[in-house]
Amino acid sequence: MGDWEAPAKVNLSLLVAPPRRDGYHPIRSLVQTLEWHDRLTVEVADEDRLDVDGAELDPGPSNLVWVAADRLAAAVSRRRPPLDVRLVKRVAVAAGLGGGSADAAAMLRAVAEIMGVGSDVVASVAAEVGADVPLFLVGGTCLIEGRGEQVTRWRPGLRGVAVAVVVPPFELPTAAVYRTWDRLGGPAGPRWRSEDLPPVLRSGELLRNDLYPAAVELRPELADWRSELTSAWGVEVLMSGSGPSLFSLFPSPDEAEDAVAAAPSEARAAVATVVRGGGVAGRGDERRRGVESGGSDR
Repeated sequence: MGDWEAPAKVNLSLLVAPPRRDGYHPIRSLVQTLEWHDRLTVEVADEDRLDVDGAELDPGPSNLVWVAADRLAAAVSRRRPPLDVRLVKRVAVAAGLGGGSADAAAMLRAVAEIMGVGSDVVASVAAEVGADVPLFLVGGTCLIEGRGEQVTRWRPGLRGVAVAVVVPPFELPTAAVYRTWDRLGGPAGPRWRSEDLPPVLRSGELLRNDLYPAAVELRPELADWRSELTSAWGVEVLMSGSGPSLFSLFPSPDEAEDAVAAAPSEARAAVATVVRGGGVAGRGDERRRGVESGGSDR
């Protein structure tokens, strides 16, 4: 039996370019994985089964965990064994935190271990499954480019930083946010104030989220949430991915906990966690560094 952690991520920056001929928008994004994570347990069984605890998700073949498993088997021209999968969802869904992609990456690692497939094949399949999936095979502080398939470890990376994440009580479909961004003429998003950043982030990458104006166009209340959190926390607040999750960085877990305690009670999720040095990992995997907890929430 394999037991895997699938972490959330936040986009420290998300720079978006106009769409290419194939319709995809090239991006350049500085991303950080977090210790807030889902848990995926996978074992060989008599028939396929997916139990999801913590969210209402389709357990059928369209679920990304099954897509990942089947794409990997197809890549090596072998039939995979039937699998019994249990997914414990902690990371908020449809929130710009990459939870579904992380679950798919964990499934790739799990099935590769069961079938004896090498990591090079796993990496080649990841981008076919989803744009953020390659990121979660690497994790830590990463620069992602293209559609998300180009992943590079960003040095020196964040260390010893706590994160407060608040998810407003609505969803923002990624495709709709990108369409709105195009309609608005491709606006740039708000930038971090340098004084609110750890020293390692104060030069180099341009830290902003270009999808924020489009997200606010679709859900104007998002701006109210950001304004309220900025006032309560006293630091800059940024949106992750296509939203609506909002987050900020803090020097210590205690400060992140205090920030979460000040978040509106209507939030879908409010979590204090810390940065993670890697991506998906089995329990006890040495590549996983950080606290044991998946993050504390209110």
